[in-house]
Amino acid sequence: MYGAIGANLAIAVSKFVAAAFTGSAAMMSEGIHSLVDSGNGLLILLGMNRSARPADERHPFGYSKEIYFWTVIVAVLIFAVGGGMSLYKGYQYIRNPAPLTDPTWNYWVLGLAIVFEGVACTLAYREFRKTQGAQGFWQALRTSRDPAVFAILLEDLAALVGLVIALAGIFFGHLLNNLYLDGAASMTIGALLVGMAVFMLKEAKGLLVGEGASPDVLRSLEALARQDAAVEHLKAPLTMYLGPADGILALDVAFQDHLSAVEVEEAVVRLQTAIKAQYPEFRQIFIEASALGGHTRKAVPL
Repeated sequence: MYGAIGANLAIAVSKFVAAAFTGSAAMMSEGIHSLVDSGNGLLILLGMNRSARPADERHPFGYSKEIYFWTVIVAVLIFAVGGGMSLYKGYQYIRNPAPLTDPTWNYWVLGLAIVFEGVACTLAYREFRKTQGAQGFWQALRTSRDPAVFAILLEDLAALVGLVIALAGIFFGHLLNNLYLDGAASMTIGALLVGMAVFMLKEAKGLLVGEGASPDVLRSLEALARQDAAVEHLKAPLTMYLGPADGILALDVAFQDHLSAVEVEEAVVRLQTAIKAQYPEFRQIFIEASALGGHTRKAVPL
């Protein structure tokens, strides 16, 4: 990720230089975009490092949610700085268009940036594929719990699309001798960034406030628990993700009445072992064991 941040900074500088020479609003928007991407990469790294801190007295469940907090900050920056500034620069350019100049600088910078962003996007997609499973692309993106994967992939995709939009705006602006296409391209890039930021905010908000497991995972957890001969009845499992690989599971289980306390405890251990074997992301499992009559016997954490 450090390499990607450094590359984005270098690309941002080259875009700003090209924008200064040519007066292109689309190129200026792309420079802002690359600069924001560099800052966002640093914030994601900060969130990853802070979320890895061990639990303490004030935070007994750890700091895993830090990564989601910093993802919200990243989305706000994309919305306000990336999207807002691009929309403003495009609008300003349309109101007062600059004379067309030689676009050679723009073409060189955009061409190289497309190559670099294409490589970065391919690498990010490969990482995403490791967690995609059998889900479709958009479904996997919406259900992903790891901002270090889906946020980076979204940024790289938006960067690649933004570069194509900027290239199209500059090329057709010169081809048709139209002063306004460059500004329109800048505003389109701004709208793209705003849309991406809204999507990221929505996903990060759900994770930050305590998103649970998917219906498929809940059904699988229930099936695992019911397979144990000691289980007579089971309420719906309660889950919450604190981080990409840090979940809490609570089970309310009615065991057979004839079981002794030792047998109930053995059944609890069996359930915890079976669940951890299939879903290791549930680091903390709490099982409330009760008789069929509703009398609670004990609550046993993993």
